[in-house]
Amino acid sequence: MDILYLMILCSASLAAVFLIIFIVNAKKGQFEDDESPAVRILFDSGEIKEKENNGNKKDEKEIGENNKIEEKSE
Repeated sequence: MDILYLMILCSASLAAVFLIIFIVNAKKGQFEDDESPAVRILFDSGEIKEKENNGNKKDEKEIGENNKIEEKSE
């Protein structure tokens, strides 16, 4: 029966610790922006495209045509 009291005390203290951590993070604004991480994947980053184009050895005409296609698709 003593172990039951110990387990209840441990679980209640663990729940209190998690509640305190949640409240501290909520006050810091950790959970404010819940929409942009889900939407961010839908938009391409220009920095990644520039790095890919610099690594490939394509002529300027080919790179220019790719940019035209990308501009039309946006």
